[in-house]
Amino acid sequence: MSTSHVVSSARATRESGGQIVRYTLSERVHHWLAALTYIYCLITGLAFWSPYLFWLAVVVGGGPTARFWHPWFGLAFALSVAWMYKMWRNDLATTDSDRRWSKSMKYYIENEDEKLPPVGRFNYGQKLFFWLMFYGVILLLISGLGLWFVESIPWSLRWLRYLAVTVHVVAAMATIGAFIIHIYMSVFMEPESFHAMIRGRVSDAWARTYHRLWYEQVTKGTSEQK
Repeated sequence: MSTSHVVSSARATRESGGQIVRYTLSERVHHWLAALTYIYCLITGLAFWSPYLFWLAVVVGGGPTARFWHPWFGLAFALSVAWMYKMWRNDLATTDSDRRWSKSMKYYIENEDEKLPPVGRFNYGQKLFFWLMFYGVILLLISGLGLWFVESIPWSLRWLRYLAVTVHVVAAMATIGAFIIHIYMSVFMEPESFHAMIRGRVSDAWARTYHRLWYEQVTKGTSEQK
């Protein structure tokens, strides 16, 4: 997303209600596409992983249906994450402010945000989450293809089958842990983050508090246009 688009959108909303555009419609659509496809893969994957959780497959249409759609939803999830990378890759680069923020992460965990150094559009924790999911998707995709076409792997190379299962499970567990933390932080710790991904906008006060450098960048661009 270009800076000029953010600035022009922010100007329109700030003049009418003291709000800033946080996410465009395209960003929100791809985020929710990734979220929904991941949840489907999570439900079906857990159903396949343990017989005690197979009842989850019933929720999404039964075992055969889940088995058919799981890899296709996995591909959709991978594509949506790749598209988010394309949109946000500049915002996700690690900066000096991120390094300073990482050294003060205990204040973030203890909900003492006023003690944190200012950050840009995404804080270091959000960037870590994205990169974990990004590389997790790569591992899930590669190992998932091996499991999808497992019959194409000759029995003499059966160790590849075992490796694919191991990598898929480990990568899935890592992304599940990160996903739970992401939901908790967005919904309970910073509710406006969740609302922003629905409405697309945040208040000036929230932007100043949690993403000061991004707020200053946006408002500076706005003031220069006036």
